[in-house]
Amino acid sequence: MGALRTILTILFAADCVVMIVLILMQHGKNEGLGALAGMSMNTDTYWSKNKGRSEEGRLIRLTRILAIVFIALAIILNMSF
Repeated sequence: MGALRTILTILFAADCVVMIVLILMQHGKNEGLGALAGMSMNTDTYWSKNKGRSEEGRLIRLTRILAIVFIALAIILNMSF
């Protein structure tokens, strides 16, 4: 059981580091607090419509996957040992 916990802890730490790097690689939204009040600029450009196929879309998708893995590993490490 000790070896499994060590492996899961290493995977958890690696997931944390990779997720931090991916979050830092993403672009800011540039809307600021104006988006909360509904004052955001609605610009429908080619890049905003096809965001899922761009590099930014891949970063967002990978960040979501790593966040799910992070939560799952946190629960497993907390409950099982």
